[in-house]
Amino acid sequence: MSQVRGSLIPEATEQVRLFHVSVPQEAIDDLRARLRATRFPNAQPKDWSHGVPIAHARALLQYWESGYDWRRFETELNSFPNFRTLIDGLGIHFIHGRSPHPDALPILLTHSWPGSIAEFIEVIRPLTNPTEHGGRARDAFHVVVPSLPGFGFSDQPTDTGWNVPRIAAAWSELMQRLGYRRWVAQGGDWGAGVTTALGRLLPTGLAGIHLTWQFAFPTEIAGNLSPSTWPQTIEYALADSPAGQAMWIYEQFHRWTDNTGSPEDALSRDQMLDNISLYWFTNTAASSAWINWESKNASFSGGKLSLPVAATVFPREIYRPPKSWAEQTYSNLSYWHEAEHGGHFAAFEEPDTFVEEMRSAFRTLREQ
Repeated sequence: MSQVRGSLIPEATEQVRLFHVSVPQEAIDDLRARLRATRFPNAQPKDWSHGVPIAHARALLQYWESGYDWRRFETELNSFPNFRTLIDGLGIHFIHGRSPHPDALPILLTHSWPGSIAEFIEVIRPLTNPTEHGGRARDAFHVVVPSLPGFGFSDQPTDTGWNVPRIAAAWSELMQRLGYRRWVAQGGDWGAGVTTALGRLLPTGLAGIHLTWQFAFPTEIAGNLSPSTWPQTIEYALADSPAGQAMWIYEQFHRWTDNTGSPEDALSRDQMLDNISLYWFTNTAASSAWINWESKNASFSGGKLSLPVAATVFPREIYRPPKSWAEQTYSNLSYWHEAEHGGHFAAFEEPDTFVEEMRSAFRTLREQ
């Protein structure tokens, strides 16, 4: 897989260069051969009490092997302008969807773990071209969707130090490099961590942020993350076994989406496998976990944000603070809305709601 990754991802320079996604056919053939050779564990309980049930695992992996079409998703990715550029010594991949409306507001969208840029694919066109998707020209955004370091088509860090504040600084440099002088940012999960760090960094041009995961806590509770384990150990299994990689992510889709018993209630198999395949073909099971280790001593509580903060709370999010806590943390809480449906992967699960939330959340900032 390292040779495949080398041929898949060219070396980055400080120039912003176009990037074309093209997975070698040999990598697709290798994936299918590995899936056909999957050794399943002995039968376990039929429900989700112990993890992914055997029947669900077999169905997903069989579809991945014989029904799923990576080339479809690859074509979809390449329908947007993809780029890579070197920032702080690391090659960063991003999608840059420019709006046809000249007064569009630039927005930076940062994905989650175990998510990827796949989370935002369905919202890029409605955000950039609202007049074709039920909105008005004044709702338009220029959309920038980077892959976090160690994820997807971004480089994998080889040294320590790529924590959330460093990523936020890199994102600020990216927006400057693209020529944006006034912009907003949005994120959930680790994307919310990076977006919150941007709010603390207050780079020139950042007008406001939106969070689908709000790090707002009462003052007497420490917001430190639980101790991190050593992610490299389990990643040998995930990097070697597509079945292991798939089940690792599939279980999170079950636990963290707004479903009624099965991940397929919230996301299609194609959507889930688009995301899982991106991890597999780029061999980023281990490198994507580095952000957890790098941030093991991070604290997301304490320190109020003074810039405009917008928030949408989705009912099946992992953590949902009350508005009163958010008002203590965000001194300029400019927008607050509690959605009817959706979970941890907001844009992935509820793209229409997500688009409308972005339009509503940043509408007042456009007028300033």
